[in-house]
Amino acid sequence: MMLGFADARLIDPEAGTDRRGTLLVAGGRIAAVDGPLPGEATVIDCAGKCLAPGLVDVGVQVGEPGARHKESFRSAGLAAAAGGVTTLVTRPDTDPPIDSPEVLEFVTRRARAETPVNIRPMAALTKGRAGREMTEMGFLLDAGAVAFTDADRVVSDTRVLTRAMSYARGLGALILGHPQEPGLSRGACATSGKFASLKGLPGVAPMAERIGFDRDMGLVEMTGARWHADQITCARTLPALERAKANGLDVTAGVSIHHLTLNEFDVGDYRTFFKVTPPLRAEADRVAVVEAVAAGLIDIICSMHTPQDEESKRLPFEEAAPGAVGLETLLPAALRLYHAGALSLPQLFRAMALNPARRFGLPAGRLSPGAPADLVLFDPATPSVLDRFTLRSKSKNTPFDGARLQGRVLATWVAGVPVHGETAVAAAGG
Repeated sequence: MMLGFADARLIDPEAGTDRRGTLLVAGGRIAAVDGPLPGEATVIDCAGKCLAPGLVDVGVQVGEPGARHKESFRSAGLAAAAGGVTTLVTRPDTDPPIDSPEVLEFVTRRARAETPVNIRPMAALTKGRAGREMTEMGFLLDAGAVAFTDADRVVSDTRVLTRAMSYARGLGALILGHPQEPGLSRGACATSGKFASLKGLPGVAPMAERIGFDRDMGLVEMTGARWHADQITCARTLPALERAKANGLDVTAGVSIHHLTLNEFDVGDYRTFFKVTPPLRAEADRVAVVEAVAAGLIDIICSMHTPQDEESKRLPFEEAAPGAVGLETLLPAALRLYHAGALSLPQLFRAMALNPARRFGLPAGRLSPGAPADLVLFDPATPSVLDRFTLRSKSKNTPFDGARLQGRVLATWVAGVPVHGETAVAAAGG
Protein backbone atom coordinates (compact mmCIF):
# COMPACT_ATOMS: atom_id res chain seq x y z
CA MET A 1 0.00 0.00 0.00
CA MET A 2 1.18 3.50 -0.89
CA LEU A 3 0.55 6.50 1.34
CA GLY A 4 0.77 10.05 0.04
CA PHE A 5 1.01 13.31 1.95
CA ALA A 6 -0.25 16.34 0.06
CA ASP A 7 0.24 20.02 0.89
CA ALA A 8 2.57 19.22 3.79
CA ARG A 9 4.98 21.66 5.39
CA LEU A 10 8.05 19.44 5.12
CA ILE A 11 10.61 19.90 7.91
CA ASP A 12 13.83 18.38 6.56
CA PRO A 13 16.65 18.50 9.14
CA GLU A 14 19.18 16.98 6.74
CA ALA A 15 18.68 19.66 4.08
CA GLY A 16 17.88 22.32 6.70
CA THR A 17 14.69 23.31 4.88
CA ASP A 18 11.13 24.19 5.88
CA ARG A 19 8.87 24.25 2.79
CA ARG A 20 5.58 23.06 1.33
CA GLY A 21 5.58 19.87 -0.70
CA THR A 22 4.42 16.28 -1.08
CA LEU A 23 5.80 12.99 0.20
CA LEU A 24 5.12 9.42 -0.91
CA VAL A 25 5.52 6.31 1.25
CA ALA A 26 5.69 2.77 -0.14
CA GLY A 27 6.76 -0.47 1.51
CA GLY A 28 7.39 1.22 4.84
CA ARG A 29 9.92 3.66 3.38
CA ILE A 30 9.90 7.11 1.87
CA ALA A 31 9.62 6.57 -1.88
CA ALA A 32 9.66 10.12 -3.20
CA VAL A 33 9.62 13.75 -2.09
CA ASP A 34 7.94 16.55 -4.09
CA GLY A 35 6.86 14.24 -6.89
CA PRO A 36 3.30 13.68 -8.15
CA LEU A 37 1.23 11.37 -5.97
CA PRO A 38 0.01 8.30 -7.92
CA GLY A 39 -3.71 7.64 -8.17
CA GLU A 40 -3.49 4.35 -6.30
CA ALA A 41 -1.98 6.03 -3.23
CA THR A 42 -4.07 6.78 -0.14
CA VAL A 43 -3.65 10.54 0.10
CA ILE A 44 -3.68 12.56 3.34
CA ASP A 45 -4.28 16.28 2.90
CA CYS A 46 -1.98 17.84 5.48
CA ALA A 47 -3.46 21.31 4.87
CA GLY A 48 -0.13 23.00 5.49
CA LYS A 49 0.57 21.25 8.79
CA CYS A 50 4.15 20.18 9.54
CA LEU A 51 5.43 16.75 8.48
CA ALA A 52 8.81 15.77 9.91
CA PRO A 53 10.92 12.71 10.76
CA GLY A 54 9.79 11.00 13.95
CA LEU A 55 11.81 11.91 17.03
CA VAL A 56 14.66 9.68 18.22
CA ASP A 57 14.69 10.03 22.01
CA VAL A 58 17.93 9.07 23.76
CA GLY A 59 18.09 8.05 27.41
CA VAL A 60 14.55 6.81 28.00
CA GLN A 61 13.97 4.80 31.16
CA VAL A 62 11.40 1.99 30.98
CA GLY A 63 10.48 0.14 34.17
CA GLU A 64 10.88 -3.37 32.77
CA PRO A 65 12.34 -5.34 34.41
CA GLY A 66 11.81 -4.42 38.04
CA ALA A 67 9.57 -1.35 38.06
CA ARG A 68 6.74 -2.11 35.68
CA HIS A 69 4.37 -0.20 37.95
CA LYS A 70 6.21 3.01 36.99
CA GLU A 71 6.39 2.40 33.24
CA SER A 72 5.88 -0.62 31.01
CA PHE A 73 6.97 -1.05 27.42
CA ARG A 74 3.35 -0.77 26.38
CA SER A 75 2.69 2.50 28.21
CA ALA A 76 6.04 3.96 27.15
CA GLY A 77 5.32 3.04 23.52
CA LEU A 78 1.86 4.63 23.59
CA ALA A 79 3.26 7.78 25.21
CA ALA A 80 6.05 7.94 22.64
CA ALA A 81 3.65 7.56 19.71
CA ALA A 82 1.42 10.30 21.13
CA GLY A 83 4.47 12.57 21.40
CA GLY A 84 5.77 11.96 17.88
CA VAL A 85 8.66 9.82 19.14
CA THR A 86 9.22 6.87 16.80
CA THR A 87 12.46 5.47 18.26
CA LEU A 88 13.38 5.03 21.92
CA VAL A 89 17.02 4.54 22.88
CA THR A 90 16.49 3.07 26.34
CA ARG A 91 18.69 3.16 29.43
CA PRO A 92 19.96 0.08 31.28
CA ASP A 93 19.23 1.34 34.81
CA THR A 94 16.57 -1.28 35.47
CA ASP A 95 16.29 -3.89 38.23
CA PRO A 96 18.26 -5.99 37.47
CA PRO A 97 20.37 -3.78 35.19
CA ILE A 98 20.73 -4.68 31.53
CA ASP A 99 24.26 -5.99 31.98
CA SER A 100 24.05 -9.45 30.38
CA PRO A 101 22.86 -10.82 27.02
CA GLU A 102 20.08 -12.71 28.81
CA VAL A 103 18.53 -9.57 30.33
CA LEU A 104 18.99 -7.70 27.06
CA GLU A 105 17.22 -10.44 25.11
CA PHE A 106 14.33 -10.39 27.60
CA VAL A 107 13.99 -6.63 27.17
CA THR A 108 14.14 -6.90 23.39
CA ARG A 109 11.43 -9.57 23.28
CA ARG A 110 9.16 -7.57 25.60
CA ALA A 111 9.66 -4.42 23.55
CA ARG A 112 8.84 -6.11 20.26
CA ALA A 113 5.70 -7.69 21.69
CA GLU A 114 4.33 -4.61 23.49
CA THR A 115 5.59 -1.46 21.80
CA PRO A 116 4.32 0.17 18.59
CA VAL A 117 7.51 2.22 18.16
CA ASN A 118 11.15 1.23 17.61
CA ILE A 119 13.17 0.26 20.70
CA ARG A 120 16.97 0.37 20.63
CA PRO A 121 18.35 -0.66 24.06
CA MET A 122 21.61 0.44 25.62
CA ALA A 123 23.49 -1.91 27.95
CA ALA A 124 25.35 -1.23 31.17
CA LEU A 125 29.02 -0.32 30.93
CA THR A 126 29.93 -2.16 34.15
CA LYS A 127 28.37 -5.18 35.82
CA GLY A 128 25.54 -4.19 38.11
CA ARG A 129 26.35 -0.57 37.23
CA ALA A 130 28.73 -0.86 40.19
CA GLY A 131 31.79 0.60 38.45
CA ARG A 132 34.08 -2.30 39.31
CA GLU A 133 34.10 -4.66 36.32
CA MET A 134 33.17 -4.00 32.72
CA THR A 135 30.39 -5.97 31.03
CA GLU A 136 30.79 -8.46 28.18
CA MET A 137 30.49 -5.80 25.50
CA GLY A 138 31.04 -8.07 22.52
CA PHE A 139 28.20 -10.40 23.50
CA LEU A 140 25.95 -7.46 24.31
CA LEU A 141 26.62 -5.87 20.94
CA ASP A 142 25.75 -9.16 19.26
CA ALA A 143 22.51 -9.22 21.29
CA GLY A 144 21.52 -5.78 19.99
CA ALA A 145 22.96 -3.14 22.34
CA VAL A 146 23.47 0.19 20.54
CA ALA A 147 25.67 1.78 23.22
CA PHE A 148 26.98 1.34 26.77
CA THR A 149 26.33 3.46 29.84
CA ASP A 150 25.93 3.26 33.59
CA ALA A 151 23.34 6.06 33.25
CA ASP A 152 23.65 8.59 36.07
CA ARG A 153 26.21 6.54 38.00
CA VAL A 154 29.70 7.86 37.37
CA VAL A 155 32.46 5.25 37.10
CA SER A 156 34.85 6.73 39.65
CA ASP A 157 37.63 4.16 39.18
CA THR A 158 39.54 5.60 36.23
CA ARG A 159 41.42 2.33 35.67
CA VAL A 160 38.16 0.43 35.20
CA LEU A 161 36.80 3.18 32.96
CA THR A 162 39.98 3.31 30.88
CA ARG A 163 39.88 -0.43 30.28
CA ALA A 164 36.23 -0.28 29.29
CA MET A 165 36.87 2.62 26.94
CA SER A 166 39.83 0.89 25.30
CA TYR A 167 37.81 -2.28 24.83
CA ALA A 168 34.87 -0.34 23.43
CA ARG A 169 37.16 1.41 20.96
CA GLY A 170 38.30 -1.95 19.62
CA LEU A 171 34.67 -2.90 19.07
CA GLY A 172 33.69 0.46 17.62
CA ALA A 173 31.13 0.83 20.40
CA LEU A 174 29.70 4.10 21.68
CA ILE A 175 29.84 4.99 25.40
CA LEU A 176 27.51 7.43 27.13
CA GLY A 177 28.96 9.22 30.13
CA HIS A 178 27.33 11.37 32.81
CA PRO A 179 29.66 14.37 33.27
CA GLN A 180 29.70 14.95 37.00
CA GLU A 181 32.27 14.86 39.77
CA PRO A 182 30.58 12.42 42.17
CA GLY A 183 32.23 13.64 45.34
CA LEU A 184 31.07 17.23 44.82
CA SER A 185 27.58 16.28 43.69
CA ARG A 186 26.83 13.61 46.32
CA GLY A 187 23.67 14.47 48.25
CA ALA A 188 22.94 17.63 46.25
CA CYS A 189 19.46 18.37 44.93
CA ALA A 190 19.85 21.92 43.63
CA THR A 191 22.40 24.10 41.87
CA SER A 192 24.47 25.98 44.43
CA GLY A 193 23.84 29.69 44.68
CA LYS A 194 21.62 32.27 46.35
CA PHE A 195 18.37 30.46 45.50
CA ALA A 196 19.51 27.11 46.94
CA SER A 197 20.78 28.86 50.06
CA LEU A 198 17.50 30.71 50.59
CA LYS A 199 15.59 27.45 50.21
CA GLY A 200 17.98 25.58 52.50
CA LEU A 201 18.70 22.96 49.82
CA PRO A 202 22.07 21.20 49.49
CA GLY A 203 23.60 22.42 46.25
CA VAL A 204 26.22 21.35 43.76
CA ALA A 205 28.38 23.86 41.92
CA PRO A 206 28.21 23.90 38.10
CA MET A 207 31.97 23.30 38.21
CA ALA A 208 31.26 19.68 39.23
CA GLU A 209 29.96 19.07 35.72
CA ARG A 210 32.98 20.77 34.18
CA ILE A 211 35.43 18.76 36.32
CA GLY A 212 33.70 15.49 35.41
CA PHE A 213 33.68 16.39 31.73
CA ASP A 214 37.36 17.36 31.75
CA ARG A 215 38.26 13.99 33.29
CA ASP A 216 36.23 12.15 30.70
CA MET A 217 37.84 14.09 27.84
CA GLY A 218 41.30 13.23 29.12
CA LEU A 219 40.42 9.54 29.03
CA VAL A 220 38.82 9.87 25.58
CA GLU A 221 42.00 11.49 24.31
CA MET A 222 44.05 8.67 25.81
CA THR A 223 41.90 5.79 24.53
CA GLY A 224 40.36 7.15 21.34
CA ALA A 225 36.91 5.99 22.46
CA ARG A 226 33.64 7.15 20.92
CA TRP A 227 31.92 9.20 23.63
CA HIS A 228 28.62 10.95 24.16
CA ALA A 229 28.01 13.18 27.18
CA ASP A 230 24.40 12.54 28.14
CA GLN A 231 23.69 16.04 29.48
CA ILE A 232 25.63 19.28 29.25
CA THR A 233 23.76 21.86 31.32
CA CYS A 234 26.27 24.56 32.35
CA ALA A 235 27.92 27.40 30.48
CA ARG A 236 31.25 26.56 32.12
CA THR A 237 31.36 23.19 30.34
CA LEU A 238 30.81 24.56 26.84
CA PRO A 239 34.39 25.83 26.16
CA ALA A 240 35.76 22.40 27.15
CA LEU A 241 33.28 20.72 24.78
CA GLU A 242 34.29 23.07 22.00
CA ARG A 243 37.99 22.31 22.56
CA ALA A 244 37.35 18.56 22.56
CA LYS A 245 35.61 18.76 19.20
CA ALA A 246 38.26 21.10 17.78
CA ASN A 247 40.95 18.62 18.84
CA GLY A 248 39.30 15.91 16.76
CA LEU A 249 37.94 13.77 19.61
CA ASP A 250 34.96 11.59 18.69
CA VAL A 251 32.69 13.38 21.14
CA THR A 252 29.07 14.50 21.05
CA ALA A 253 26.83 15.97 23.72
CA GLY A 254 23.17 16.07 24.64
CA VAL A 255 20.85 18.05 26.87
CA SER A 256 17.38 17.38 28.25
CA ILE A 257 14.40 19.46 27.22
CA HIS A 258 13.86 20.35 30.88
CA HIS A 259 17.24 22.08 31.11
CA LEU A 260 16.49 23.97 27.88
CA THR A 261 13.10 25.29 28.95
CA LEU A 262 13.19 25.52 32.77
CA ASN A 263 15.52 27.05 35.34
CA GLU A 264 16.25 26.76 39.07
CA PHE A 265 13.49 29.20 40.05
CA ASP A 266 10.86 26.81 38.70
CA VAL A 267 11.43 24.66 41.78
CA GLY A 268 9.40 27.36 43.57
CA ASP A 269 8.08 26.13 46.88
CA TYR A 270 9.86 22.78 46.77
CA ARG A 271 7.93 21.35 43.81
CA THR A 272 9.36 17.85 43.47
CA PHE A 273 8.25 17.37 39.85
CA PHE A 274 11.06 19.83 39.08
CA LYS A 275 13.68 17.73 40.82
CA VAL A 276 15.84 16.22 38.07
CA THR A 277 19.42 15.00 37.61
CA PRO A 278 21.46 17.15 37.23
CA PRO A 279 19.44 19.86 39.01
CA LEU A 280 17.90 22.72 37.06
CA ARG A 281 20.40 25.49 36.44
CA ALA A 282 20.54 29.27 36.54
CA GLU A 283 18.85 31.20 33.72
CA ALA A 284 22.26 32.27 32.33
CA ASP A 285 23.22 28.60 31.98
CA ARG A 286 19.91 27.78 30.29
CA VAL A 287 20.36 30.54 27.72
CA ALA A 288 23.97 29.52 27.04
CA VAL A 289 22.96 25.91 26.46
CA VAL A 290 20.15 26.93 24.09
CA GLU A 291 22.67 28.98 22.11
CA ALA A 292 25.02 25.97 22.04
CA VAL A 293 22.26 23.85 20.51
CA ALA A 294 21.57 26.54 17.90
CA ALA A 295 25.28 26.67 17.03
CA GLY A 296 25.52 22.87 16.74
CA LEU A 297 27.95 22.57 19.66
CA ILE A 298 25.42 20.49 21.60
CA ASP A 299 24.19 17.82 19.22
CA ILE A 300 21.14 16.15 20.77
CA ILE A 301 17.99 17.19 22.62
CA CYS A 302 16.29 14.42 24.59
CA SER A 303 13.53 13.99 27.15
CA MET A 304 15.54 12.03 29.73
CA HIS A 305 12.22 10.31 30.43
CA THR A 306 12.41 9.09 34.04
CA PRO A 307 9.08 7.88 35.43
CA GLN A 308 8.54 8.02 39.19
CA ASP A 309 5.38 6.99 41.04
CA GLU A 310 3.45 9.27 43.37
CA GLU A 311 5.01 7.73 46.49
CA SER A 312 8.49 8.59 45.20
CA LYS A 313 7.61 12.23 44.60
CA ARG A 314 5.28 13.05 47.51
CA LEU A 315 8.20 13.51 49.88
CA PRO A 316 10.28 16.43 51.13
CA PHE A 317 12.32 17.85 48.25
CA GLU A 318 15.65 16.43 49.44
CA GLU A 319 14.19 12.93 49.84
CA ALA A 320 12.07 12.81 46.67
CA ALA A 321 13.29 10.70 43.74
CA PRO A 322 14.74 12.75 40.87
CA GLY A 323 13.41 12.60 37.33
CA ALA A 324 10.53 13.62 35.10
CA VAL A 325 8.54 11.99 32.33
CA GLY A 326 8.92 13.60 28.93
CA LEU A 327 7.92 11.39 26.01
CA GLU A 328 4.65 13.20 25.31
CA THR A 329 5.91 16.67 26.23
CA LEU A 330 9.25 16.61 24.38
CA LEU A 331 7.97 18.13 21.14
CA PRO A 332 5.49 20.67 22.60
CA ALA A 333 8.12 21.84 25.10
CA ALA A 334 10.76 22.09 22.37
CA LEU A 335 8.39 24.23 20.33
CA ARG A 336 8.72 26.85 23.08
CA LEU A 337 12.21 27.45 21.72
CA TYR A 338 10.83 27.75 18.18
CA HIS A 339 8.13 30.23 19.16
CA ALA A 340 10.71 32.25 21.12
CA GLY A 341 12.86 32.51 17.98
CA ALA A 342 15.79 30.66 19.54
CA LEU A 343 15.74 27.65 17.16
CA SER A 344 14.16 26.98 13.77
CA LEU A 345 12.12 23.84 13.15
CA PRO A 346 14.92 22.24 11.02
CA GLN A 347 17.37 22.97 13.86
CA LEU A 348 15.03 21.38 16.40
CA PHE A 349 14.53 18.24 14.34
CA ARG A 350 18.22 18.02 13.58
CA ALA A 351 18.84 17.80 17.33
CA MET A 352 15.84 15.57 18.12
CA ALA A 353 15.83 13.22 15.11
CA LEU A 354 18.75 13.38 12.67
CA ASN A 355 21.69 13.78 15.05
CA PRO A 356 20.65 11.04 17.52
CA ALA A 357 19.94 8.67 14.63
CA ARG A 358 23.37 9.32 13.14
CA ARG A 359 25.19 9.01 16.44
CA PHE A 360 23.58 5.65 17.26
CA GLY A 361 23.91 4.29 13.75
CA LEU A 362 20.18 4.27 12.98
CA PRO A 363 18.64 4.92 9.55
CA ALA A 364 15.97 7.25 10.95
CA GLY A 365 15.74 11.03 11.24
CA ARG A 366 15.53 11.89 7.52
CA LEU A 367 12.96 12.75 4.86
CA SER A 368 15.10 11.33 2.05
CA PRO A 369 13.95 8.61 -0.37
CA GLY A 370 14.86 5.22 1.06
CA ALA A 371 14.65 6.34 4.69
CA PRO A 372 12.18 4.58 7.00
CA ALA A 373 8.73 6.17 6.94
CA ASP A 374 8.90 7.10 10.62
CA LEU A 375 6.97 10.36 10.54
CA VAL A 376 5.15 12.85 12.72
CA LEU A 377 2.45 15.27 11.58
CA PHE A 378 2.00 18.20 13.94
CA ASP A 379 0.54 21.66 14.22
CA PRO A 380 3.03 24.01 15.90
CA ALA A 381 0.37 26.64 16.61
CA THR A 382 -2.31 24.76 18.57
CA PRO A 383 -2.35 25.97 22.21
CA SER A 384 -3.16 23.77 25.17
CA VAL A 385 -2.90 23.57 28.95
CA LEU A 386 -1.32 20.29 30.02
CA ASP A 387 -3.18 18.06 32.45
CA ARG A 388 -0.76 15.43 33.69
CA PHE A 389 -3.53 12.90 34.23
CA THR A 390 -4.12 12.78 30.46
CA LEU A 391 -0.58 11.50 29.84
CA ARG A 392 -0.32 7.93 28.59
CA SER A 393 2.72 7.20 30.77
CA LYS A 394 1.91 5.22 33.90
CA SER A 395 3.73 7.81 35.98
CA LYS A 396 2.58 11.42 35.81
CA ASN A 397 5.60 13.25 37.17
CA THR A 398 5.85 16.05 34.61
CA PRO A 399 7.07 19.55 35.48
CA PHE A 400 4.75 20.87 32.75
CA ASP A 401 1.55 20.04 34.63
CA GLY A 402 -0.75 23.04 34.22
CA ALA A 403 1.68 24.72 31.82
CA ARG A 404 0.57 26.51 28.66
CA LEU A 405 2.09 24.77 25.65
CA GLN A 406 1.81 25.57 21.96
CA GLY A 407 1.98 22.69 19.52
CA ARG A 408 0.12 19.40 19.12
CA VAL A 409 0.99 16.06 17.53
CA LEU A 410 -1.74 15.10 15.05
CA ALA A 411 -0.48 11.69 13.93
CA THR A 412 2.55 9.41 14.04
CA TRP A 413 3.66 6.63 11.69
CA VAL A 414 6.31 3.93 12.16
CA ALA A 415 7.44 2.28 8.92
CA GLY A 416 4.40 3.80 7.25
CA VAL A 417 1.97 2.26 9.76
CA PRO A 418 -0.16 4.68 11.83
CA VAL A 419 0.56 4.28 15.55
CA HIS A 420 -1.20 7.39 16.81
CA GLY A 421 -3.91 9.79 15.74
CA GLU A 422 -5.72 8.10 12.89
CA THR A 423 -8.80 10.24 13.53
CA ALA A 424 -6.64 13.35 13.89
CA VAL A 425 -5.27 12.84 10.36
CA ALA A 426 -8.70 13.29 8.86
CA ALA A 427 -9.10 16.51 10.83
CA ALA A 428 -5.61 17.86 10.09
CA GLY A 429 -7.05 20.67 8.05
CA GLY A 430 -9.72 21.57 10.63
